[in-house]
Amino acid sequence: MKNSISLIGMAGAGKSSIGLELAKRLDYALIDSDELIENQHGKSLQNILDKEGYIKLREIENLIIKNINFDKTILSTGGSAVYSDEAMRHIQQYSKVIFLEVPFSQILKRVPNFLDRGFAKAPSQSIEDAFLERQSLYKKYSHHTVSNA
Repeated sequence: MKNSISLIGMAGAGKSSIGLELAKRLDYALIDSDELIENQHGKSLQNILDKEGYIKLREIENLIIKNINFDKTILSTGGSAVYSDEAMRHIQQYSKVIFLEVPFSQILKRVPNFLDRGFAKAPSQSIEDAFLERQSLYKKYSHHTVSNA
């Protein structure tokens, strides 16, 4: 039986805050994949995005996630983790994956400025386009969907 939980969803869905609360209540370790990236690379997600591009940021995220060892762990993923089938299969194998579903209007209220967020999307893509594209991926990889509106 899987003894870990991974949270997926858009920026602003509540992955970090819910992850922290779950970790406290269950007495599990909390891992935030965005923090792992920043700590291992010594720069912010936005800095990586600005200097190396969104594809490179997604590649880094994939490597980080594939190397997570799950044991009584709550993983708060970056919103673009779902672009890596390899990373998502890894977290599906070792944890229950919960999609925190939030309507786009609510995401915009919670994250009024995506420009400094390290949001990995194609330059030509709007935030709403990225949101719509990711919804099917979040549903594809999740074991459970929870509304966090």
